[in-house]
Amino acid sequence: MLEYLEVLKPRMSSEDYRRLAAIPVAKVHKFIAESAELCNPDRIFICTDSREDIEYVRRQAIESGEETPLAIPGHTYHFDGPKDQGRDREATKYLVPKGDYLSKALNQIDRDEGLAEIKSLMKNIMKGRTMIVRFLSLGPLNSVFSIPCMECTDSWYVAHSVDLLYRPAYEVFKRGEVPDDLFCVLHSAGKLNERMVSAEPEKKRIYIDYIENTVYSVNTQYA
Repeated sequence: MLEYLEVLKPRMSSEDYRRLAAIPVAKVHKFIAESAELCNPDRIFICTDSREDIEYVRRQAIESGEETPLAIPGHTYHFDGPKDQGRDREATKYLVPKGDYLSKALNQIDRDEGLAEIKSLMKNIMKGRTMIVRFLSLGPLNSVFSIPCMECTDSWYVAHSVDLLYRPAYEVFKRGEVPDDLFCVLHSAGKLNERMVSAEPEKKRIYIDYIENTVYSVNTQYA
């Protein structure tokens, strides 16, 4: 794990480094290191379960312009782009290795080809930005139904939205209670327009690598 931490250290504050080092799971460090190497963010923010961190993410979503406050305190809004509404069946594909077969009803692409394409789209895409790392649980915490997962994103809006969908689970990761088939997401909103929404919908891709239990999502803000 130390090799990944050393690679990540220049992009993190001492506090963020301490937070990540407290997680005794090599796969977590490896995923963040590989994501940072690909996307090249200026900074990496490790978000814990604390109220202060959650509020910080909310404030950054507003300060970045991705969200706008409403008159009711604590409430904000965000409008996705007109070509970024809901699930995009055409842009969503399963990455299928040679010799493997899925139902023809599922949109799919050769795994090697798909990984090459998505990684070319995500190369240096976070330059000048912060990569926010969220540790989450699908399902209730401390339950047989808990499914730990993590997401690396450059969108403060998306990083905020996951609090509406999942339970914060940094402490779960800190205890090392993470399965070998950890579910991971790498996301970038991509180039943004003056309304702070994804500006290149024609380059939107949501690729599902079921071999590595990883989803790659780019040029979209659909949380």
